[in-house]
Amino acid sequence: MLKVQFKRFWNGLRHQSSNAPGTKTVGKSLKYWLMAGLTLILLLWTALGLYWSNSPAVANVVSLAQQSAKAQGKQAVVGYTTAYTLRHLADTLLTKPGGYLSNDVTPPSIFLDNMPSWEFGVVIQVRDLSRAFRKDLSRSQSQSTEDPDLAEAEPLFNFNNDSWILPSTEGEYRNAIGYIDSYMTRLADPANAKAQFYARADNLSNWLRDVETRLGSLSQRLSASVGQQRYNTDMAGQASAEQSTPTEKQTQIKTPRLLVDNVFYEARGTSWALIHMMRAIEVDFAPVLEDKNALVSLQQIIRELEATQEAIWSPMILNGSGFGLIPSHSLVMANYISRANAAIVDLRELLQNG
Repeated sequence: MLKVQFKRFWNGLRHQSSNAPGTKTVGKSLKYWLMAGLTLILLLWTALGLYWSNSPAVANVVSLAQQSAKAQGKQAVVGYTTAYTLRHLADTLLTKPGGYLSNDVTPPSIFLDNMPSWEFGVVIQVRDLSRAFRKDLSRSQSQSTEDPDLAEAEPLFNFNNDSWILPSTEGEYRNAIGYIDSYMTRLADPANAKAQFYARADNLSNWLRDVETRLGSLSQRLSASVGQQRYNTDMAGQASAEQSTPTEKQTQIKTPRLLVDNVFYEARGTSWALIHMMRAIEVDFAPVLEDKNALVSLQQIIRELEATQEAIWSPMILNGSGFGLIPSHSLVMANYISRANAAIVDLRELLQNG
């Protein structure tokens, strides 16, 4: 009898405690704080994503190069400004807000695609210029030996651009920057005749040819954002030429909608990097450009590239048709890229035949 009464009493207490107002209040409070925490995290990720997606402003690399040389007690000799620009661009990739994002695997970086595309555009130009340094700019002729620091830096810049660890992309790029620093120190040393920079018309023309092909490809990819029916001109001009695989006479080219903004920001990053490089070229190759009466042509290229860095007021990259109601940011970018590319073609012509 006592056992039965005790069980009834105990079950009553359990029933009252489970239905107590305090228990429901604690449950509601826990849900409230959980939702508030998740909302705060999402807001923080959004704010960081927006902040990290802003590309750096165009820097005055000429002034920065002079300050760098002065800090070492040396002068910015021929080639120093261009070498410093290469270093500055690589360093900016690593030190801008958010750092280097292309290989990040954590939020909010993993959700961003515009800034990694922008970074890729800069990386391609850094790779091309580092190759030009190793292949042409630091060598007097084809049979001369390559600079040891530049020979080490160039393959490091060509390392996989999205490696997260073992080794990381940032680590390889930092090592490359160290070799560029060593080259700059030797270049500015009057007692060191082994580190050289040859500001010749043929060297500049060789690098501009690489820039020309890069911009030509970007222009085509940007134009394909709205879709185009193109004739196959691969074999035009050479009746006896052959290709490995037959292709159709006409093809429909269109960039997938989800990749339109990636191509746009890659072009924007490419142009941002080229503005710095062209300004450095304007200083180091000034006598050559003046001799060919080509300085104004280079300045026009810089102006066309600067137009690509105007502020984007739309919250997203629009992809309207050429004459439709909705504008196409890609076609506007393609216009500036094409005009800059045409000016580079004219500049190379002046360097070769002017």
